[in-house]
Amino acid sequence: MKSYIVGVGMTKFEKPESRDWQYWDMVKEAGTAALADAGVDYGLVEQVPVGYCFQASTAGQRAAYELGLTGVPVYNVNNNCATGSTALMMARQFVEGGLNDCVLALGFEKMKRGALGGGADGGDFKTSPVARHYGIMAAAHGFEMSPPTAQIFGNAAREHMERYGTTAAQLAAVGAKNHRHSANNPNAQFQDVYTVEEILAAKTIHDPLTKLQCSPTSDGAAAALVVSERFVVRHGLHDKAVEIVAQAMTTDTADSFAGSCIDVVGKPMTAAAARQVYEASGLGIEDVDVVELHDCFSVNELLTYEALGMCADGASGKLVESGATTYGGRWVVNPSGGLISKGHPLGATGLAQAAELVWQLRGEAGPRQVPGAGVGLAHNIGLGGAAVVTLLRR
Repeated sequence: MKSYIVGVGMTKFEKPESRDWQYWDMVKEAGTAALADAGVDYGLVEQVPVGYCFQASTAGQRAAYELGLTGVPVYNVNNNCATGSTALMMARQFVEGGLNDCVLALGFEKMKRGALGGGADGGDFKTSPVARHYGIMAAAHGFEMSPPTAQIFGNAAREHMERYGTTAAQLAAVGAKNHRHSANNPNAQFQDVYTVEEILAAKTIHDPLTKLQCSPTSDGAAAALVVSERFVVRHGLHDKAVEIVAQAMTTDTADSFAGSCIDVVGKPMTAAAARQVYEASGLGIEDVDVVELHDCFSVNELLTYEALGMCADGASGKLVESGATTYGGRWVVNPSGGLISKGHPLGATGLAQAAELVWQLRGEAGPRQVPGAGVGLAHNIGLGGAAVVTLLRR
């Protein structure tokens, strides 16, 4: 059975503590927008997976209750930064498995200001779910006083530079591109444009990564209504429907822990998920027009180019430098501004990527529209680990 996204919605992503709202306010705004986009009443929704990382158990119910008290099952989903796409995957599985005709995937986060920690309980990395990941980093690079997540990705950047000759300017070009794209996105946390030189001159977080190459903490929510083909026909939603052609989730394998930070932050997971999606759909990266990928740090965008097959290993710095991943190039990557500039409320990120691709594939993205976009790919990854790749088609 096929599945389709027929409605999407999201809030503006905001700097934490800058707007007077609660997480249930965010979800009401995004969920209501998704239902209105589809023209579907909440009473038709049969199940609700809700993604978040920093609230208490059953916060999904507290949030979803703002949309209606229909008694339907609500699932609380936590998969680190891949949480939103995990909620979307659950919704798709419910529909494609024939269990439901209409499922609403929700994701939100209300965060604190400042850098994310390393997932340690009380600072004890022995208890952290990512202790093995940071152990690989520490063995290869030691442990510095910079923010842990920036450190592990920054060390992946150092390895890429040493192995392939990637330059600091190429890493900064990712940030410059995504900040430039976000200038046309009213939902983005930032709409400021920077040159490569300004990004290189920004405060260093963990060399070679500067502040303008790192995704911020953010508040916000996003939603997607996933339905069956018979639901599309029954409710006349053909003009709204975007097909989920294929989707795959992978977790860490032995390759992740072979000793390299490039691998430990998720490149092998992404490559495996991409292969599964290409095989299931019969499509390849050459068929894709627009990509929303997980640029939590600039280096991860470069690693993802390689993992998705957009270029050979080591060639991603030259790829972004060439203009191949912006307007006028072969693909447009992160037209929304990506995590670096749109923002990164963990539970909402994957669903916000889906929302952007639905708008692009419908031709509804306004000044950031990718001309002729017919196939879109989303990539969402969580350290710890989970990688979700989703292929969408109008």
